Amino acid sequence: MARAWSKAVRTALPGPWRPRRVVGEALLAVLMGVVAGLLELVAGTDLAVPFGLAVAVLWVLRKGFPATVLVLTGVIAGWSIGPVLLLAGAGWAAGARISRVWRLVGAFVLSYLMFSTFGMLKDGAAGSSKLIIGLSLALFLVFAVLPALYSRYRAQRRALLDALQERNDQLVRERAMVVHQARLRERHRIAQDMHDSLGHQLALISVHSGALEVDRTLSDRQREAVGVLRQAAVAAMRELREVVGVLHDESTALPPAVGAPGTAPPRGGVDGVEGLVESSRTAGAEVAFSAEGERRPLAAAVDHAAYRIVQEALTNAHKHAPGAPIAVALRYEPDALVVEVANPRAPALVGAHPGVNSVVSGGQGLTGLRERARLVGGMVHAGPTPEQGFRLAAVLPYEGAETDGTAAPAGEEDWELGGLSAEDGADGRRRRPALGCAAGVGAVTLVVAALVAWGVVALVRGAGDSTVRQSVYDGIQPGQSRAEVLRRLPPGNDFFTADYQDAGPPRPEGSHCRWYSLAKGEPGDSWSDNHVARFCFRDGTLVEKVEYLSKD
Repeated sequence: MARAWSKAVRTALPGPWRPRRVVGEALLAVLMGVVAGLLELVAGTDLAVPFGLAVAVLWVLRKGFPATVLVLTGVIAGWSIGPVLLLAGAGWAAGARISRVWRLVGAFVLSYLMFSTFGMLKDGAAGSSKLIIGLSLALFLVFAVLPALYSRYRAQRRALLDALQERNDQLVRERAMVVHQARLRERHRIAQDMHDSLGHQLALISVHSGALEVDRTLSDRQREAVGVLRQAAVAAMRELREVVGVLHDESTALPPAVGAPGTAPPRGGVDGVEGLVESSRTAGAEVAFSAEGERRPLAAAVDHAAYRIVQEALTNAHKHAPGAPIAVALRYEPDALVVEVANPRAPALVGAHPGVNSVVSGGQGLTGLRERARLVGGMVHAGPTPEQGFRLAAVLPYEGAETDGTAAPAGEEDWELGGLSAEDGADGRRRRPALGCAAGVGAVTLVVAALVAWGVVALVRGAGDSTVRQSVYDGIQPGQSRAEVLRRLPPGNDFFTADYQDAGPPRPEGSHCRWYSLAKGEPGDSWSDNHVARFCFRDGTLVEKVEYLSKD
């Protein structure tokens, strides 16, 4: 029982209920109840206290039961003017909290039906039903529908921003993980390259030291020193192998050589690029090589980076565009070496779907190249060409540049916002929740404007129908038939003459009377509401016409 009661309370009063919010909601509930009671007192009814309490309770429950509160508010707002502000609050809560469109529309339609129905029950006898329905529709659109549209826009925008922010955070995390893994993989590769190069040099030192150790021309002390040197070289090789072994991961191993199966990949810097080209040609690929400009000396890291970039580009070309001719170019610019590898679309892929065999699959290899180029102060650009091929270009400074390895990897800035703005949809198209709500506001505005225009026309027409001129009044005499009199009189409108019926001299017994405002024809006045003309009929004959002043 306690759990059911607790659940009911949480449903009716959704939290979180912080102290500041509790105080604010309580003050607003009291204020709404007081305003409703005061409006009832001004209207002269005896329902100030019950209406005030009902408005305060419904205000507190508007977020927990938005549809129910909206319908009940339509009932009491149609009966009296006191809850009109609650109607705006109920519309706001319903627009923000009812997520299903048809349920929201149904709640507003039912609330309006209650609003107009109870308005007719209260004032239908005293005025035109068309006028009451038009006024109730205009009031409902302004006080309920417009706040609901704006609150729904705010709720949809907040939900969209939250979803985009969550998606953006996930994309940034995933991208950071991929980039971090690619960076580690490339550093592992660099470590492997260092192992190969330093291991070779240390092996040479060990071999030469061993030869000196057995040289009979050396003294015992010299041979002992050479032995220490050989042991140090062997120990250095062992430690280097252990360190690289810790860093090495089978999943980050170097890709297979581009050359023919079973052949070792060529090693070296720019001088080894031609060896890579020859290996690719041996494998049956059509590779063109060109070197332009005056050759410049390169730093060791830059030299090896150029070799590695060409090797990775050739590997990607063989993997993703088999059979396509490849162009490898080295251009010695005034301040940097430009390495470019390009290939058109593979012949086997002509006519295939554009998404098949996409050149970049995951981006780890290219990210590794960007990391290698960044470490020497250069940059790498890769992307499709207008001919549906692929081009990879790297700009490497001749001297290189040392970095601390803390700079953001190339391309990561594109993921700062997940490639999305606050109004982008999941498919990349711009979505603007304001457009739908703006269209709704525009439609409501047009309807209200049309109702106002109709109301003005109806008001003028009704005033004319309930007004009789002095000349017409003087031309009608008792004893004339009802049909003859009615032909001369306007149709009449009880909405404008309802207050006249309780004033004036007593009506003839058994008579049926009609009331009109009497236009005295005074300069500057079309009629005077205080002058009333009454025509009373009995047995189809005008038995009395009388003019009197109505009470204010």
